[in-house]
Amino acid sequence: MEKTVIEVEQVAHVLKLLGDKTRLTMVGLLEGSECCVCEFVEVFQMSQPSISQHLRKLRDAGLVREKRKGQWIFYSINKQHIAYPLIQDLLKHMPDQKEKLEALEAEGLRIICD
Repeated sequence: MEKTVIEVEQVAHVLKLLGDKTRLTMVGLLEGSECCVCEFVEVFQMSQPSISQHLRKLRDAGLVREKRKGQWIFYSINKQHIAYPLIQDLLKHMPDQKEKLEALEAEGLRIICD
């Protein structure tokens, strides 16, 4: 497998973004499935504007993609981003975030924006 080399500035920018616990957890959640802002509001118990600001930073860096479904925006990890292998490596060293989404589903809140 060929190693991808990323410029130091870009690695530093990605690590700075993911140095925030909320954004790192968001990326961990998105590794397994796409999520809507409303789901992140429930998971993090934060305001929608705060969640949107975190997602905007990740989107502006190209780490996540957004897809509109009606009035809702769903986010997914950008697996084509040059730093995606780095992100995968980071996620290997932290607990799986699936239980947060499973807890939402158990409460009937997994897709509350349909």
